[in-house]
Amino acid sequence: MLIDTLIKNNHAWAKGRAQADPNFFPELAKGQSPEALWIGCADSRVPPEQLAGANPGDLFVHRNVANLVSSGDVNLMAVVAYAVDHLKVKHLIVCGHEGCGGVAAAHDGGVGGIIDHWIAPIMETLVDNAAELNALPDRASRVERLVELNVEEQVQQLGLSPNVRAAWKRGQELTIHGLVFELSTGKVRDLGVSQHAPE
Repeated sequence: MLIDTLIKNNHAWAKGRAQADPNFFPELAKGQSPEALWIGCADSRVPPEQLAGANPGDLFVHRNVANLVSSGDVNLMAVVAYAVDHLKVKHLIVCGHEGCGGVAAAHDGGVGGIIDHWIAPIMETLVDNAAELNALPDRASRVERLVELNVEEQVQQLGLSPNVRAAWKRGQELTIHGLVFELSTGKVRDLGVSQHAPE
């Protein structure tokens, strides 16, 4: 049974960490002070802490289908507010990934139901960049470029969020980054679309 395996694996992991560093869990229990908020895709192949080589406590994480940033997503906006205003993170990371099913679905016209409502912003990005995307040779290259364009758009949306703009206005050190994780290589690529200020 999956849950039994999960618990067994967790106990083995906890035992190993405690043996390697007896202070690890007591220190972890005292609180968190991550330097970054990671907004990524819910895809099971893209675990932020593992691909970033991070420990528990290093990243504040929010995940959803296709790493979207929507002002109407109260969950995400609460995460951003907490990360920026209370944890005082210095970096906001939007990370898309190669082979994203949500982006592929948007490219192909949707799959129906609530998923189509969720990925509607990606469909808009597809329309806005139709000339560039249609010039690419095949579906695979169009989807991968749409993954990048989606990340770029989410970086822009994050920069428009009230808590981020308020932080910049008061001079808080805060940078938004756009990354793409390549499943085929295991490497993260910086898209070079970082934002440091409202401009």
